Amino acid sequence: MAPFQTNKELISAGIKEFNVLLNQQVFEDPLIPEENMVTVVGDWVDLYTSYYTKHTLGEQPEQDKTLEELQRELSTLGSQFLAKYRSFLKSKEPPKSKAS
Repeated sequence: MAPFQTNKELISAGIKEFNVLLNQQVFEDPLIPEENMVTVVGDWVDLYTSYYTKHTLGEQPEQDKTLEELQRELSTLGSQFLAKYRSFLKSKEPPKSKAS
């Protein structure tokens, strides 16, 4: 990977790579409970944030701001992914029978 010229490039690269990870996920049996998927996505956000920490540029306040923005963006993408996963899980639930 080429060194980043700006922290904006770093954030953009992190978002792009995180999107690739999310788009590679295939929902199939066995199903992962929603709570466990929330944990997995949180771990992914932490992993990416940790990786990009050592690539941030500038003084500490600028680095902190960059990492906060990256984490916020990744968390947003993770939330969108979890919403899709939640819908997928609901589609796999057996239909509810009507009680007479």
